[in-house]
Amino acid sequence: MLDAGLTNAQAFAANAFFTLGTMLFEVPTGVVADTWGRRASYMIGTITLLVSTLLYLWMWQVQAPFYGWALSSVFLGLGFTFFSGATEAWIVDAMKATGYDGPMEKVFARGQVVAGVAMLSGSLAGGLLAQLTNLGVPYIVRAAVLLVNFVLALLLMRDLGFTPQKAARISQAIKNIVSASIQHGLRNRPVRWVMLAAPFSAGVGFYAFYAMQPYLLELYGQQAYGIAGLAAAIVAGAQIAGGLLVPQIRKLFRRRTTILALGTALSVAALCIIGLAGSFWLAIVVIVLWALMFAATGPVRQAYINGLIPSEQRATVLSFDSLVGSTGGVVAQPFLGRVADISGYGASYLVSAAVQLGALPFALLARREKAPADQIESDA
Repeated sequence: MLDAGLTNAQAFAANAFFTLGTMLFEVPTGVVADTWGRRASYMIGTITLLVSTLLYLWMWQVQAPFYGWALSSVFLGLGFTFFSGATEAWIVDAMKATGYDGPMEKVFARGQVVAGVAMLSGSLAGGLLAQLTNLGVPYIVRAAVLLVNFVLALLLMRDLGFTPQKAARISQAIKNIVSASIQHGLRNRPVRWVMLAAPFSAGVGFYAFYAMQPYLLELYGQQAYGIAGLAAAIVAGAQIAGGLLVPQIRKLFRRRTTILALGTALSVAALCIIGLAGSFWLAIVVIVLWALMFAATGPVRQAYINGLIPSEQRATVLSFDSLVGSTGGVVAQPFLGRVADISGYGASYLVSAAVQLGALPFALLARREKAPADQIESDA
């Protein structure tokens, strides 16, 4: 977007429209997963992302104005909503259907490691490919990979442990499932507090990740797309390491909400240091630590929420959780992007730390609930 002529505020506002798209379509696409099946939702999502990726490429080629990027970002957000609740619900139900009774953190952590390996190889290859060719070629490759995903889902994916319940009227299905998602989401006190912390954490997470690339380029002092690829690779490497560390972290604590609260506090400290860093290498080190903490707490949060919601509404409640988190991204990204335009990226990271701090009270409120899913089970 910056290469297409957008300012920082416009680029992050366009990203906010992506988040707005996820907000608008989270619950309707969660209904698709809970009525038509997780497999159907996944396949629709891959095709939607393929088309929106090619649309992004066209926006860059024609140097599209801001409103073009905004509309294409909303469409991109639609594509991701078909995955957000469906894939997590699919794996939880499948693990239970096949007799798995171990801690779900291990399952989510292994999935995160695989995703991290893919992101690490993809981001490094994408940065190098962009350096050798141009910024458009990696998007062409991404479209091809999405097409392969669609074929694999068509041939191999099955809804294990879940039977789709097709409703006679989609409007009634939406009404029933939205009602159930509220009942098992915001009206469920232990889930509510974790959900309400999400806008602060997710909003900052969106901005911190995307701002990392131009910020590191600024600190590096040269226009090298490989550095932008390195920023994404750092997060990917942290996903791998964080996933591998989850079993060890579980042994140090008795409650999941303790891990979430501590992770939030450490994130605030890391963002402050990143904002004050005047050195490229210092920023790299702290970004690694921030991303590692973020990755290590993710599977713990997933295990906590999944332990408190029923299978029948799992995809929709998880989508609703994602929707709540996305609200923070809609507000935070253009706001923090504007701060970066006026005062620089360093100042925007300091403000990000202040926003992130807003998640801490909700993590502590969740801890007070002492929910059954809060207790970390023995691995034995």
